[in-house]
Amino acid sequence: MDKNKQQTIISGLYLVSTPIGNMEDITFRALNILKKSDIILCEDTRRSGKLLSYFKIKNKLMAYHKFNEKKISGKIIDCLKKNKIISLISDAGTPAISDPGMMLVNKCVNEKLGVHPIPGSSAITSAVSISGFSDQYLFYGFLTKKENELEKILKSLCNLNYSIVFFIPAKKINFYLLEFKKYFFDRKIVIAREMTKIHEEFIRDKISSIKTVVDNLKGELTVVLSQKIGKNNVKNEIDESVKIEINEMIKKYSHRDVVNYISKKNNLSKKIVYNYCLRLKK
Repeated sequence: MDKNKQQTIISGLYLVSTPIGNMEDITFRALNILKKSDIILCEDTRRSGKLLSYFKIKNKLMAYHKFNEKKISGKIIDCLKKNKIISLISDAGTPAISDPGMMLVNKCVNEKLGVHPIPGSSAITSAVSISGFSDQYLFYGFLTKKENELEKILKSLCNLNYSIVFFIPAKKINFYLLEFKKYFFDRKIVIAREMTKIHEEFIRDKISSIKTVVDNLKGELTVVLSQKIGKNNVKNEIDESVKIEINEMIKKYSHRDVVNYISKKNNLSKKIVYNYCLRLKK
């Protein structure tokens, strides 16, 4: 590249995307910014230290994570007002996306200090691109572990006809798969793990038929649910085995939940299932 055409690096906060696994995915521009930064903010100084060491970058690292961001944000703002170049990186991917940084960005905006994106690797777009699902997608991020809140969230999401992307801790994947079966029964799923690494793996299935995943996985998974999959030839008669299932479910779950679950699982008209549930309650 012609040096005269390189972007001038001015003072401000730079949100620098880092590799999600493979070190070779970092950009030339990201390396240039990091080398010229007065301070590099990071979640884990040990982990980020390995990345910087790999590229022979020796700038000052400062821990910036959810436990201290409120405390040190003022100090960072003061440095920016002194025309310092400060970079923010996460452990992997783009900062402030399901990672610390949004508080600092907002403080910079309020103080009219420069904030600059340095794009690069993203687990979100990487997973969507290989999913085969609609490229009209919603990124949600991490789901709550509290069942009551989770129920409200999934109920609101299940009616949206977009691909949906979640970050899920590997050790909790089977818990969330059971919840997905309740609300996204008619969709497909891709579970991406170790993307861009040696042991990269993509698990593809229908949510209705996917079984529990090996529970000794580590780290975080990127999970993509497909848009709604249309069903043809909806049945208008309830088999005896399904009636038995409804009889058992109606004792434990709401009328609405039973109708939604049974109609999706068995490709039945909701009206038929609803009327059968009404007769049972009478």
